[in-house]
Amino acid sequence: MNSAAHYLVPFQRRGSIVGQADLAALADVVHSPDPLSAGVWRERFEQRFADLTGARHALSVTSGTVALELAVRLLDLAPGDEVIATPQTFQATVQPLLDHQVTVRFCDVDPDTLNMDPAVLESLITPRTRAILLVHYGGLPADMTRVLALARRSGIVVVEDCAHALGAAHRGVSPGALGDIGCFSFHSTKNITTLGEGGMITLNRADWAERVERLRGNEVDGVFVPVTDRAGEEPALLPWMRFSADVYRRAAVGIRGAGTNATLSEAAAAVGLVQLDALERFTERRRWIAGRLDAAVREFPGTRVQQVPEGSSHAYHLYTFFLTAGREARESFVRALDRRGVEVQLRYFPLHLLPEWRLRGHGPGECPQAERVWFDEQVNLPCHPGLSDDQVDHLVDSVGHALREALIGTGGRRLAVR
Repeated sequence: MNSAAHYLVPFQRRGSIVGQADLAALADVVHSPDPLSAGVWRERFEQRFADLTGARHALSVTSGTVALELAVRLLDLAPGDEVIATPQTFQATVQPLLDHQVTVRFCDVDPDTLNMDPAVLESLITPRTRAILLVHYGGLPADMTRVLALARRSGIVVVEDCAHALGAAHRGVSPGALGDIGCFSFHSTKNITTLGEGGMITLNRADWAERVERLRGNEVDGVFVPVTDRAGEEPALLPWMRFSADVYRRAAVGIRGAGTNATLSEAAAAVGLVQLDALERFTERRRWIAGRLDAAVREFPGTRVQQVPEGSSHAYHLYTFFLTAGREARESFVRALDRRGVEVQLRYFPLHLLPEWRLRGHGPGECPQAERVWFDEQVNLPCHPGLSDDQVDHLVDSVGHALREALIGTGGRRLAVR
């Protein structure tokens, strides 16, 4: 295999483009006398993000992983509760559940979309089910119409991992405003970036937004009631002291947990705001590349592309197709691409097979579609706006050559090419 620096068409290390407008925003932040944390840039970024997604509340945090951790905190899970999760996602989607004594039921995926299969989901719901954690795989929205119908019928909270899906839509609604809680990532590889790391959590419930505000700001996540009968016992507080007299006028009647510092910096928020202006351009570039790849792949039997259901739009954070001629053909194809300087990375290993989840009783055979597709069929190709037209031409040409080599050479069989 080539080293990363020697690929003519690398897999994405930056999912967007940072340019002069981003640098100008950074200069504004640096030269401003305003604070570099929890200031006006964060407020503007969050408001713009809420407007873009249609969510009532958008609160920025330091990473998509932190957004997911806070989302799980909001669920108030108790021992014995059950959560249904997808196995086809990055480990951060479900990793926070390891901190809770809950039963996780992994829901198999639709082999044409790699999103949670609603038919399987329905069979996993029990009276103990408290939440569904799903991902919009690669930027293709899950079948939220069916998922939400099942969830609402049983009073189940739906958490959307939207790390791939900024710029997508399901029936005209943005991911992050479809379910109950949306979690976004602005990591370097994602559809926009806030200087390499960052995240956002979107909600429609005001009480949950208030809790996230406290949690990310190093305050206790607790339940407080007013105290009115101790006014004469309050020690004097001088104006420059850290706390106000309000500390004596509230009593804590319950503590859910401690807060943390998850404040997105002003520099990161300023870049995020500029990146949102470029999101449509970045997304259209991804779709154009994906369209060219789809056309190249469809020329060959023994393949299928990721299906985009009617009423959905794909953000193409990942470009995915499937080589149905078998594992040998898939391996031959990937090696042929590598020789031509095209980098391939498979995303993602089925989570229920990881050691930490095997320890919890999960294992092979639990999600047969996810396992079969990942080990035998799935291919992810470079698809990001940083690719030049020449790189895209080389990528498309290489895919055709590699498919011809892989499918003709499979087991001595010759497959007809359209």
